[in-house]
Amino acid sequence: MAHSFEQYVPSEEGGVPASKSVNATARERALQEILEVISQSRDDDQPVFEAILDHAQALCNAPMSALILAQAGDDHQVLAAYRGLFPKAVELFETGQMVLDVSVSYAAKSIIEERLVVLPDMRDSDLYKANSPVVRSMVDHSSIRSVVFVPLLQNGKAIGNITLFRQEVCPFSEQEVALVQAFASQAVIAIENARQFKALEQLNAELEGRVQAQVGEIERIGKLKRFLPPAVADAIIQSGSEKVLSSHRVLLGVLFCDIRGFTAFCETAEPEETIDVLQTYHEEMGRLINVHGAGVDHRMGDGIMALFNDPLKCDDPAGDAVRLAVAMCERMKELCAQWQRLGYRLGFGVGVSLGYATVGIVGFEDRFDYTASGTAINLAARLCDEAKDGEILLSPKAGIAVETQFEVASRGAQTFKGIREPVEVFQLLHPV
Repeated sequence: MAHSFEQYVPSEEGGVPASKSVNATARERALQEILEVISQSRDDDQPVFEAILDHAQALCNAPMSALILAQAGDDHQVLAAYRGLFPKAVELFETGQMVLDVSVSYAAKSIIEERLVVLPDMRDSDLYKANSPVVRSMVDHSSIRSVVFVPLLQNGKAIGNITLFRQEVCPFSEQEVALVQAFASQAVIAIENARQFKALEQLNAELEGRVQAQVGEIERIGKLKRFLPPAVADAIIQSGSEKVLSSHRVLLGVLFCDIRGFTAFCETAEPEETIDVLQTYHEEMGRLINVHGAGVDHRMGDGIMALFNDPLKCDDPAGDAVRLAVAMCERMKELCAQWQRLGYRLGFGVGVSLGYATVGIVGFEDRFDYTASGTAINLAARLCDEAKDGEILLSPKAGIAVETQFEVASRGAQTFKGIREPVEVFQLLHPV
């Protein structure tokens, strides 16, 4: 449930100093750095929490911060991460005295009521006047004055919050609050990633025993598909062994795509706009990938890689990849037209290659992924980089493989970084 900033900001008295605005470049750099931490710590949300608090404090000029986990129905609040927090508050959390009660703390209020709470001066707050021991301790013992409580919302339900504290009367600006809300969205992503990876670890630990004991196939497929690409999960079930995940060579149809102008868009757009565009893009492209039967897909920011012919075998990997590319371009043309009405100048490009690559599990310990590497992968990525808005570029093998099904034309030989010899590039004519 969304709420506006003004709904929860008590009126300010004259003479209260205004908080400084957030530098747009610094904001985007912080959001990008946190996304990088998320990608590197998908099985552990703690580094993400710490990065979020570090950036929030620096950009919002707040000497104290906390990230709390709790949801309606819990007895207590859990202090997941904090920076510079006053010792008394840490003690309250560690001894279980920080109950989830709206009459005790504003952190509890923001979680239970699923709303933003901004206090220009905590000394003037209702809970301070009502002698809440928690609020009284914060103000009287730790000199806390201006505070913002931003809930962590997952599917419309609060699962915690981020709190920033100032030891002076200096209310948080709307820009600062919006930035912390963007950080809160990133924290929710990290929590969900860690939950899925922990569940996947447990599932992998049980998988071998379940296969040997021939536990019900339907139940196992359902659980596997929650954490692995559906085709990979099906291949494990059908083979009865995880050997299908071991490294092997296979002929692949490879598709790379990404949004044109996305970097420039991120530099000027609000964080919420960036997240909305990415969410819509990945939902729509993911739906098409599933419909067209790609065996594996990987998401990297606005970039997507889809593989055909492993682990789900197909007769025409290049043709299947091109058909997916055409469907993607058709849908992205519609989306970009909608975004243009909002002032977003975005486009879309695709690269497709056909060739042998090494496929299998990569990584170490509990950090792994099912992916592919080789010249065919690199070439598809380079072709995607080269493609202009609305273009689908093909490698020589892919172009020849589909020339009886689609109209293609040579654009001549081009040299690509990381590929020794020049490569003849084909363009799919009239893809949309």
